[in-house]
Amino acid sequence: MSVSSPAIEKLAIDTIRTLSMDAVQAANSGHPGTPMALAPVAFQIWTESMRYDPAKPLWPNRDRFVLSCGHASMLLYSMIHLAGVRDIDEQGSVVDRPTITLDDIKNFRQLYSPCAGHPEFGEAAGIETTTGPLGQGVSNSVGMAIASKWLAATYNRPGFEIFDFDTYVLCSDGDLMEGVAQEAASLAGHLRLDNLCWLYDDNKITIEGETDLAFSEDMRKRFEGLGWNTLQVDDANDLEALSKALQEFKACKDKPTLIVVRSVIGFGSPNKANTHGAHGAPLGEDEIKLTKQAYGWPEDAKFLVPTEVPQYFNETIGKRGAAGSADWERLFADYRQSFAAEAAQLDALFAGQLPEGWDSGLSEFPADEKGLATRVSSGKVLNMLAPHLPWLIGGSADLAPSTMTLLQGEQEFLPGSYQGRNMHFGIREHGMAAALNGMSLCGLRAYGATFFVFTDYLRPSMRLSSLMHQPVLYVLTHDSIGLGEDGPTHQPVEHLAACRAIPGLYVFRPGDANEVLESYRAIMQLSNHPAALVLSRQNVPTLDRTKCAAADGVAKGGYVLSDCDGKPQVILIGTGTELQLCLKAQEELTTVGIRARVVSMPCQELFDEQLPDYRESVLPKECSLRIACEAGIRQGWDKYIGADGHFVGMSTFGASAPYNQLFEHFKITSEQIVSLARVALQV
Repeated sequence: MSVSSPAIEKLAIDTIRTLSMDAVQAANSGHPGTPMALAPVAFQIWTESMRYDPAKPLWPNRDRFVLSCGHASMLLYSMIHLAGVRDIDEQGSVVDRPTITLDDIKNFRQLYSPCAGHPEFGEAAGIETTTGPLGQGVSNSVGMAIASKWLAATYNRPGFEIFDFDTYVLCSDGDLMEGVAQEAASLAGHLRLDNLCWLYDDNKITIEGETDLAFSEDMRKRFEGLGWNTLQVDDANDLEALSKALQEFKACKDKPTLIVVRSVIGFGSPNKANTHGAHGAPLGEDEIKLTKQAYGWPEDAKFLVPTEVPQYFNETIGKRGAAGSADWERLFADYRQSFAAEAAQLDALFAGQLPEGWDSGLSEFPADEKGLATRVSSGKVLNMLAPHLPWLIGGSADLAPSTMTLLQGEQEFLPGSYQGRNMHFGIREHGMAAALNGMSLCGLRAYGATFFVFTDYLRPSMRLSSLMHQPVLYVLTHDSIGLGEDGPTHQPVEHLAACRAIPGLYVFRPGDANEVLESYRAIMQLSNHPAALVLSRQNVPTLDRTKCAAADGVAKGGYVLSDCDGKPQVILIGTGTELQLCLKAQEELTTVGIRARVVSMPCQELFDEQLPDYRESVLPKECSLRIACEAGIRQGWDKYIGADGHFVGMSTFGASAPYNQLFEHFKITSEQIVSLARVALQV
């Protein structure tokens, strides 16, 4: 049988379909219809178009495949299994075993199986990103395409095309209805990312019924307006038409490509094809038998993988990928000889490590009573880091002059000019955050900036940064009512609590310029967690560290900033701009004979990781009177101050007025702290 015969092609495609049907039925849960419809599309991408070596799934220049319609996860698991993708151990090395076995597929959606209900990054090699929430996968893919362009522009040299990978995405109506996808598609079109191909499953079915209940867009016209190259394939089973469309994508050199593929959900099912009954529930044993009969498949066989099918994948993507990765490794070995410094940088990037001397440019700020807004000191520190961390790249949602996130002396990342490190995401907070995840998944240290209140718009992608253990940095300014006259729509109140509620997201709210510096030092060493750096609009004094503890205490999340003589009677805990209020209150309490300790708590997550003895040394149990001061809501503070502790902060939305008037109005003052302590101690 020849490699490209119609018979083996049909056998392979039907294997993908039946594995998906059987797994969903065994789990009694899942989405069989889309894998059945899109099996030919995935097959064509993997066996003909995609440059990917199953034996080296971390090959840096591999093409990326993203199943954005993550509910069709069995399609991806089937492809990974049939292609024989090798596994990755905890040290990041390839091991000679399949990353997804047939037993894993038989345990689809069960505990400890890598075949989760939606693809989860890190569970198996070949899963390039987590694609549960619709719209996230397509939006991540824009970041992957950006990364490919930036890496090529930065590291390729004449005769050494080290980077030129493409990203292929399967997406659904649900993906493209989500607002984040529109933001991402707009950005991709503007940037002319011709290394990006979305294949849109136009099956006209959603969970509630047919798409025309709520959706009647001409998708090609929409994407043409966004600056995309648009193509049409009228039948998902037409491999020749799919091949031609994919070749046209490769030939297009100035636009991303959308291929609209007309499919039939649940293809082959006599009673459920082209209905929403094939979308979100198993077909049922009887319907599976009828469908297998329609395919010419043994109706009683379950999880059948004919030996010819893995062989076919090995003869196509396997051999092509092995040759491609071997050629790349030889090229990179020669590159290392000619461009040793660049190769060393790439070695660190591939390993997820920081380059040697990455923090050598960090310089302490002198004490200054007038001080700086922490957004300003953040901008200065970012520019101290940038020359020593070449793959630190990012931008803002059209707010760089306010968030202070421009890298001085660096070029801009623009359409057709991709070597810049200053990105312009436009007013697309959600699309920005999703793209940052894609960039991070390709090894870049990506950062994005906006006003803190607008984390409301990007939180789903921030959550996925943490779920995928990606060290994305969110620079978030205008952190409280301290931004003043813009009023309650722009004044974050509940946002610190909301961000701290995301498991694995490290939230830093530094209290002066040197805490900003040390926050960056700590953040850059977080290799598997994202961070939110929350910064002020208004000035705060740069503390005199000869009178206060050194700012390197930030590395432990919380530390004794200023202590009293003897055992404290009250502990004052502050963050951000309110730290100075705690210090002022300490002075006032000392004058009336009250021993007060001031604790700076810039990062609760880091503090909670410290050993019990250290936490006890900072917050001794014997001192039960504690007052926390933060210009946000109390939620989350009781673990430090106790249910009967005192909190000086917000309990309502803000107001529009100069910031100093607002702090007085809402009683976020040193006087309020002093009053609470004196009443509690009856002094």
